[in-house]
Amino acid sequence: MKIQVLGTGCARCKNANAEAALQEQGLEAEIEKVTAIEEIMAYQVFATPALVIDGSIKSAGRVPISAEIAVWVTAAAKQNTDAGPAHP
Repeated sequence: MKIQVLGTGCARCKNANAEAALQEQGLEAEIEKVTAIEEIMAYQVFATPALVIDGSIKSAGRVPISAEIAVWVTAAAKQNTDAGPAHP
């Protein structure tokens, strides 16, 4: 699972609660902080912070609470498990 926090570096963008949600659920994921405006605009996100999980925008323009993020990461983890191994 890959979580991206999109934001230009403001205090709200740096604290998007992703780490806390992962710890609460006992899950692991790659967390990438995307600060380059060109990369943020590629997601067509016009308000930051934004949270992207496995390429899907889950939140924009606000900091979601960790319980909300926990629902998203749990669903993404289940979806990744249900998908099974990748085929060559």
